[in-house]
Amino acid sequence: MKTELAASFHKEMKAARAAWAHNDLKACFKHLERAHILGQRNLWSHFLTHTWMLRVGWRQRDYHEVFGQILRLVATLPGALIGWVPAGNTGGAKVPALKQMPLPPEFEAYFAEHSMLRGVLLRLAVISVVIALVVIARWYGWW
Repeated sequence: MKTELAASFHKEMKAARAAWAHNDLKACFKHLERAHILGQRNLWSHFLTHTWMLRVGWRQRDYHEVFGQILRLVATLPGALIGWVPAGNTGGAKVPALKQMPLPPEFEAYFAEHSMLRGVLLRLAVISVVIALVVIARWYGWW
């Protein structure tokens, strides 16, 4: 994660933890949504925000949120591998997981160069090359 982006992500996570400590779950979730927008292109940050959203949902006894976060946690790794990261998505269970959403104005600079299509195509090309190399290696008995 780029330095400025990482700093903003950690700022939002710190604010979420502070709100959690004061049992202000609404503010906590709002900061987690902002952290999700910032961190969803990084596997660990993305996973971390969904883990915290799951915790908030559990504490609120919001089972729709809990179930939605479990599904998102399972989808985090395949999404990162494929590159399917819709910019602006806040990550809560009440929002479709693949929906691109407007970015908060203060986050726009972080996503100026972001292209989900380019990311998906790049990852598919890399995966295709790896598969082709494995098939060739197996065909010639190298592996």
